[in-house]
Amino acid sequence: MRTVAVIGASLAGLSASRSLREQGYDGRLVIVGAETHRPYDRPPLSKEFLTGKVAEAELALEADGEDLAAEWVLGACAVGLETGERSVRLADGRAVRADGVVIATGAAARTLPGGDGPAGVHVLRTLDDARGLRDDLARGGRLVVIGGGFVGAEVASTAAVMGLDVTFVVAGPTPLAGPLGPDMAAAVSVLHADHGVRLLCGTGVRGLVGKGASPAVLPSGLRGAEATEVSGGAAGRGRVGAVVLDDGRSIPADIVVVGIGAVACTDWLEGSGVALDNGVRCGADGTTSVPGVVAVGDCAAWYDAASATHRRVEHWTGANERPAAAVAALLSGGTAPPAPPRPPYFWSDQYGVRIQFVGNAARADSVTVEDGSPADRSFLAVYRRAGEPVAVLGVDRTKLFTRRRKQLATSVARGATA
Repeated sequence: MRTVAVIGASLAGLSASRSLREQGYDGRLVIVGAETHRPYDRPPLSKEFLTGKVAEAELALEADGEDLAAEWVLGACAVGLETGERSVRLADGRAVRADGVVIATGAAARTLPGGDGPAGVHVLRTLDDARGLRDDLARGGRLVVIGGGFVGAEVASTAAVMGLDVTFVVAGPTPLAGPLGPDMAAAVSVLHADHGVRLLCGTGVRGLVGKGASPAVLPSGLRGAEATEVSGGAAGRGRVGAVVLDDGRSIPADIVVVGIGAVACTDWLEGSGVALDNGVRCGADGTTSVPGVVAVGDCAAWYDAASATHRRVEHWTGANERPAAAVAALLSGGTAPPAPPRPPYFWSDQYGVRIQFVGNAARADSVTVEDGSPADRSFLAVYRRAGEPVAVLGVDRTKLFTRRRKQLATSVARGATA
């Protein structure tokens, strides 16, 4: 290959670019990013960055002096892929022709129906999002967080520690019920009450009300993290004043954070021939339906042999580790044997407590606490299917969790090669 284009300049795109060089590719490398920023670390955006403990310069993912000998095209959004001539069209009219393409365009935060909401309403996905939220949180006041995923849980935790009055609205039975399962998620969610956060579960959001004479009201039916589709008219302008719940309660708010999930950034691939299904549909090595095109990171739905499904996993570790396999497949024309799969892993820091998880809770038919106690806010739980571990949760049990994580990875790799 003479030219490889990496479309996406976040962690997954950077990891793919590093893997290309590490695996011996010495041709032209073009990295295209929709944002104007060089690659930066996202996990601190919902935590230390909001409090000011981490500055923007500390978010940089590139090492000092690191040089990938790449052409960086930043602030340029990809709008189309011509698979025949292997050309990526950009919004400014330019095109990048390449022999190989790595799709790493990530995912975008779901936003409120109708476009821009009133002032004081935020999503949190990018550095620019975090800048705006940080400035609002610094003013203090009443914060309402909508949505029971990681973004919502971490922002609620951070804001509570900063001294804001926080209400956390979740459509499901408890925050993080999806990734952790309802029982263990309930055990973790008590951290919010411990720190004075009002947790309102099992209710959606009917709308937002603005301050003053011009109320801003969203369409009804916004169901927090469980929302799969939203539509309707635009919210009005002015500053947000309250969140109205499905049951009619009105929760006063000076700031609102909407954390109702993310959507894979794949619109630009419509009609290209690249198969899409909740992200770019990939094999177990990141290969797509088009030869010479692979996909990595949050936009990629890799085949998971353990569950016999395609899964889009939005975790830092996957975005960092999986590009190596995709690049090997790209450079070999798909002949490189896929590396043994590693179970998905994530962590979350809330109220000074480290929550770690590895595996897939949805595959489990039982879960047991095997060390510590939820009552002490420090425990380790193992999820099993037919008696075999499929996932592990650690809450402030880092050392033991690390050992169990290694054991699970070994077990999964053995199963994949059996």
